[in-house]
Amino acid sequence: MLTINVKRMDSYVSSRTKPLYRGTQIVWYVLGFLEALLAFRFLLKLLGANPGAGFTDFIYSVTYPLVAPFLNVFGTVRVEGSVWEWATLLSMLVYWLIASGIVKLLVMSKPVSTPEAAVKLDRQD
Repeated sequence: MLTINVKRMDSYVSSRTKPLYRGTQIVWYVLGFLEALLAFRFLLKLLGANPGAGFTDFIYSVTYPLVAPFLNVFGTVRVEGSVWEWATLLSMLVYWLIASGIVKLLVMSKPVSTPEAAVKLDRQD
């Protein structure tokens, strides 16, 4: 009888853990994609890329909505065509913090056994 309950719990944990794992993978993938786009934006601005070029225009257009909330937080530093855009760096940090928080919430919803919970609580003391 005990073996059946353990198997049932293992099955329950397994069925709940896989979607959580996939969820965290999706969050990290989306973050990685956004961070790559924002890194391109930062580098293109820093290196003084031609805004009229197709690729540059595409990157600026796609990333503008991601950077827009942060544009007035700091000024931009311009030196001979190069731009050090603090807003892009700040947006990258903020999106990383948001993704980390989402992953933490997903991991917190993972079912744990009573002994595992006791060990984790003891570590928090």
